[in-house]
Order: sequence, then structure tokens, then C-alpha cells
Amino acid sequence: VNKPEWYLTQVLMWIGNHSKFLDDKIQPILDKAGSSVNAGLEFSRALVMLILEKLAADIPCLLYDDTLFCHLVDEVLLFERELYSVHGYLSSLPSCMHILSEESCFQRWLTVEKKFALQKMDSMLSSEAAWISQYKDITDVDEMKVPDCAETFMTLLLVITDRYKNLPTASRKLQFLGLQKELVDDFRIRLTQVMKEETRASLGFRYCAILNAVNYIATVLADWADNV
Repeated sequence: VNKPEWYLTQVLMWIGNHSKFLDDKIQPILDKAGSSVNAGLEFSRALVMLILEKLAADIPCLLYDDTLFCHLVDEVLLFERELYSVHGYLSSLPSCMHILSEESCFQRWLTVEKKFALQKMDSMLSSEAAWISQYKDITDVDEMKVPDCAETFMTLLLVITDRYKNLPTASRKLQFLGLQKELVDDFRIRLTQVMKEETRASLGFRYCAILNAVNYIATVLADWADNV
């Protein structure tokens, strides 16, 4: 159970290795018979069904081991990305995201996603470079003077979006959006706490960095407003 990448990679190799044979030899037979079946997609679908069976058996065994569960989710997301982008799999066919969307698994995914996001926020705000812009020496890039912690936080939100965007239902996506809103509010509270420590030096370096962070986050969120 600690090596899901073994069977996920194996299936991707089978799909890749058989694609030419299926397209050149099997598809013409189906076409000649007047069948609407796509040989390559049907082959891929059957192998994905095997993966769904394997996942359904494995997930209960590692549901409460954060490290193993996170590793499984990461590997499944990588598998899905390659399946769609490289092998032309269709969203209308069964996929691993349906397994990850099942209640017990999904709630666990949300829980660990939040846990690791909060840990990441702890480390980014305690970093020595938290309030320094990594582009401070490049004038034309650094118009907003964004401190490192704000940029890292928005990257964190973007990565979370990228992880859940292929979930099959809007209701599951909205639950992840709810998590992102919680994280934004948590980050706001953390910024407020740091700001209160800096009120005596309102023109000081860190106070200005906090204002720049807030401005940057508000601007990026406004840019994301058109993303359904």
C-alpha cells in the first residue's frame, strides 16, 4: 500500500505500449464492422476499472495514516493528469477522482489538505525571509513589493485549486473552496496579529510589507474572480 505508483505507472505503460497496436490493427476491424467503439479508449477504461478496484481495497487500509494517504492522493493526481493530457482519456469515463470523492475518503482528503496547508503557513511566516520580496533587486518585476510570505500563500491556494479542479461534482469543489476561504481568513488573522506588534512603527519595514501583502492578495483574488 505504500507504493501506489508501482501499479499506476504500470497501467500508464500498458496504455502507451499498446496504443499503436490498438490504433493500427484493432480499430480498423471495429470501424469495418460499423462499431462506434474506440479501441484505445476502451482498453484504457478497462485498465482504469482495475485501478478503481485496487484503490477501493487499499484506501481503507491507509485512511488514517497521513503520510501514506497523502502519498496515495499525490500519485493518483499525477496519474490522472497524464491519463488525460498524454493518453486522451475522456472525462465522461470512470476515473480515480470518483473514488477520492466518496464521503469517507473525501473528508479525510480535506482534513489532511488543511493540516498540511496550516503547517506550510506556519513555516512561511516564521521564515527569516517572510517579509522580504524575492524580487527586491529587480525593479521592473517588483512594482507591488510583494513579501515572500504573501507570494508563497497565493501559490499554496493555486496548488490546492489545481489538485481539486478535476473533481467530478461541483459540490465537492465547493467544499474545497470553503477550505480555501478558511485559509484566507486564517492568513488575514495572522497578518493582523503581526500588524498589532508593529503599530508603534507604522512606517517601519514590516508594517509596510504587511500592507503590500494585503494589497497583493486582494489584487490576485480579484483577478481570480472570473475563474468559475
